Amino acid sequence: MCCDGIDLGVLRNMAVPSLTTTRLILRGFSEADIDSMQRIMAGKDVLRYFPRGDPPDGERVAKMIARIIRHWEEHGYGLWAVQSRLSGELMGRCGLQIIPDTGEVEIDFLLGRPFWGQGFASEAGRASLNYGFEQLALNQIVGIVHPGNIASQRVLEKLGMKFREKANYFGMEVFRYNRARLQPLLLRAE
Repeated sequence: MCCDGIDLGVLRNMAVPSLTTTRLILRGFSEADIDSMQRIMAGKDVLRYFPRGDPPDGERVAKMIARIIRHWEEHGYGLWAVQSRLSGELMGRCGLQIIPDTGEVEIDFLLGRPFWGQGFASEAGRASLNYGFEQLALNQIVGIVHPGNIASQRVLEKLGMKFREKANYFGMEVFRYNRARLQPLLLRAE
């Protein structure tokens, strides 16, 4: 038994769909990812723009992974572990999650510092948005980003998301982006 009553060892084989892109595998998290994810999140500036920016210990990372698994169980979607197709190395996380305070579906991405500036966040984000719109038929996905996090703002813009407003989420002022599902063109009979 791990955190919040979830046995990560039992759930690691849960049927979370995997997505494959040119350079990435997006797959379900498992107990084996705790140490690697802790190292990623302890990297310099990785959590700089998060409400709680202190590097997490192993227990906090295990609880985060337990919450991710629970989100998949409750909603049928969530955050994936992002893994390199070339090396098999865990690079971070990306996917879709519900914002508890608003019920909106948010795209989330967090990659280790060695993977910044190479298009990996955009690649994983594109796969996540496509899954949300095509497989889940979501009508809208939002992006929440700290005003100082220019790199993440650029990723959201590359994903076709539009800045909408300054807002308050997670107890801090943020920029809110969104993207609506593209509606098919309806042809009228003449």
